[in-house]
Amino acid sequence: MKYTKQNIQKKRQILSSEKIRRNSKISLFLFKYAFIISIALIVTGLGLGVGFVRGILKTTPQITKDSVHSKGYITTIYDNKGSTIKTLSNHDSNRIYTPLSSVPKNLQHAFIAIEDERYYSHNGIDLYGIIRATFLGIRNQSLSQGGSTITQQLIKNNVLGIQPEKTTMERLERKIKEQSLALELEKIASKQYILEEYLNAINLGEGTLGVQTASQKYFNKDVSELTLSECAVLASITKNPTRLNPVTHPENNASRRSLVLQNMLEQHYITKKEYREALSDDVYTRIQKNAAAAPAKKTTNSYFEDALILQVVKDLKKQLGYDETKAYNAIYSGGLKIYSTQDQQIQKIADSVTNDASNYPKATKIALSYSLSAKTVSGKDVVYSDHNLLDYMRKNNLGNQLIFTDEASAKTVVTKFKQYILSKGETITNESFQTTIQPQISMTIMNQSNGTVEALVGGRGNKTSDLSLNRATGTTRQPGSTFKILSAFLPALDKNHMTLATVYEDAPYNYIDTNRPVRNYYKGYKGYSTIREAITNSMNVVSAKTIADVTPKTSFEYLMNLGFSTLVSNETTSNGNVYTDITQSLSLGGLTYGVTNMELTSAYASIANGGTYQKPVLYTKVVDHNGNILLSNTQKGKRVMKESTAFLLTDAMKDVITKGTGKSAKLSSSMAVAGKSGTTSNSYDYWFSGYTPYHTASVWMGYDKNTNFASDNTHKKIWAKVMNEIIKTKQEQTTDFKKPADIVKAKVCKESGKLAIKEVCDHDPRGSRVITEYFEKGTVPTQTCDIHVAVEVCKTSDKLATKNCPANKKQRKIYIVRKKGSHGKTADTPYMLPKKYQSVFCKKH
Repeated sequence: MKYTKQNIQKKRQILSSEKIRRNSKISLFLFKYAFIISIALIVTGLGLGVGFVRGILKTTPQITKDSVHSKGYITTIYDNKGSTIKTLSNHDSNRIYTPLSSVPKNLQHAFIAIEDERYYSHNGIDLYGIIRATFLGIRNQSLSQGGSTITQQLIKNNVLGIQPEKTTMERLERKIKEQSLALELEKIASKQYILEEYLNAINLGEGTLGVQTASQKYFNKDVSELTLSECAVLASITKNPTRLNPVTHPENNASRRSLVLQNMLEQHYITKKEYREALSDDVYTRIQKNAAAAPAKKTTNSYFEDALILQVVKDLKKQLGYDETKAYNAIYSGGLKIYSTQDQQIQKIADSVTNDASNYPKATKIALSYSLSAKTVSGKDVVYSDHNLLDYMRKNNLGNQLIFTDEASAKTVVTKFKQYILSKGETITNESFQTTIQPQISMTIMNQSNGTVEALVGGRGNKTSDLSLNRATGTTRQPGSTFKILSAFLPALDKNHMTLATVYEDAPYNYIDTNRPVRNYYKGYKGYSTIREAITNSMNVVSAKTIADVTPKTSFEYLMNLGFSTLVSNETTSNGNVYTDITQSLSLGGLTYGVTNMELTSAYASIANGGTYQKPVLYTKVVDHNGNILLSNTQKGKRVMKESTAFLLTDAMKDVITKGTGKSAKLSSSMAVAGKSGTTSNSYDYWFSGYTPYHTASVWMGYDKNTNFASDNTHKKIWAKVMNEIIKTKQEQTTDFKKPADIVKAKVCKESGKLAIKEVCDHDPRGSRVITEYFEKGTVPTQTCDIHVAVEVCKTSDKLATKNCPANKKQRKIYIVRKKGSHGKTADTPYMLPKKYQSVFCKKH
């Protein structure tokens, strides 16, 4: 354009024209209003945005230091030496809390270098990281989830948890919450606290949570022992625990490990030398070796562990007021340390012996548990149980019990039963077929000095599920003759001032309360017998007579003090029947429900422990993951009998093994041992309870479903094998039981239990009846024998000799006299001598 005077004038005319002025006014008007509207929209948008953010913040939870603390941790069970025997966890608790002071600096720096390089300088939000993540998101055409700081990741894992993020709005809302809470957390917690919580919370693959669990999983070492290379491996996992798993995807992890080490070098956490050494480390070969050498994960608890868990649950509820759910959550995700009483050496011995098939009767069988679900023709659901199968078997002459020689035989019967169901037009919808080897066994081994259970066997065969049938703690069986010691003879000696020399007559006898005859396991009767003999030979009649004198009520009180929880004082069932164990049959173990193996063992342990009862415990203490003691099982014990009583019973039970019913339980060493066998009259249950100066143990053998069988003393032999191996393994020194100071000896006549008459009791026509017996001081008999009587007879007249009879014509005769109508106790008067010797004297001299 030429800027001449004429051109300029022309331009002025155009700009000053009416049309131009009118257009300019319209443009200005539109611009003003557009500007005003834009401002209004911006203000409105800001208001809505502020309102949106405020709405989100209102629903954002309050943040505290405790709220970011991980709630789920591995619970560890230790044995009595402090070695780990089992860990318990659920899907959200496979972590072991570790303080930051135990985490190597290299591991801390590795995570910071790859996850949040400005961690120590930002206030919870990394603006640079957000901007960078935003540009990357725009370039990749997605809303990036990057830019999260370690603080935000901790908030996401431990506070907000897993939330659905299907829409952009949901993802934006979560980001706002994360950033808000991150800012708040950084105000109340130190960087060290946040980092510690983060390192204990992160998912590091293979089901591990936190760096300690991951270190043990991949490297089989404590986190404090990790090398720089190993630290970089762990820091490489967290971005994608599946794809970067160093066991299954070592090449992916190796690539990211290089990036971690590069970042650490650039951020001056390591030197070039350390960087090169770490890169050259063949760490993945070690990881693969550790993975291959790792023992198979124990998914099923042992019987001991089952019983332990149940005892801890019970005590958490009773002592701390936990409900059932809280107690189990504490055990499986509370990071507890449970210090059990198990001795792994003893447990291994017990498991080995009780699972050895050669230790059982040759006619070992299996028991069947069966159920079947079906639909009838009309569509009705029906369920058939063991009882239905048994009824079918009886009606078709296929047997009268669900005990079979082998699994094939059981399947044959079940197949016929299923054919019968199908023949009725029913459709089978489900079936449960399970067999268990028989006979079964249970065993409890205790340290009697403190009540600790060192081994527990709840059955033999494969254990396939947790908290399953535990025959040592969860089932009751009739104790048979093992109960004679506890119910009859213990209170007799301890309270009724009887002695081992007290005599009862083993003769035909009926229970006082039921008038039923009492039968011995042997044929016939043995006549006058001491309590020692009754213990040695397991004499039923003498036991029943003893408890009659003690009274069942007193016996029941003693049993309660011995810790039995399954006895019944007075119970009325829904059908009106009344049951009680306060009966004379208590002497022979005739109980309403029976007893558990563990409680019977602890009762015998009280005798072995000199008369002091210790409650059977499976743990010594339970500690939470912060080191606070939740439960403690220290106990002083309770005296339940005199020390002298315990010794006298022990000495009598030594005879059970040397010459009585327990000879099959004799040990191979000279270790002192005492015990008592027990067999129910129907041959369903076989027991042996005994002890050495170190351990008390009880063995039960029988069929889960009551079945009579011949034990052939197998249970006693198993008891002896276990105890022999314990003595050998533990190198226990041969020793005898401690004798109290108030125990004395005296010679008595075994026929009367009273002081022996010299040259009378020892001149019994059947042989000497004089024995030396132990007594508690103050209980030695003061009366002389009134069973044996010596008379001087004139040989010429066969009448009582007089002073006139020549000395060479006199003869001394010994007679056994009895009290008329004797029901068991020794005779007083009158004597039953032949009439010619009662008052008729010789008249020939």
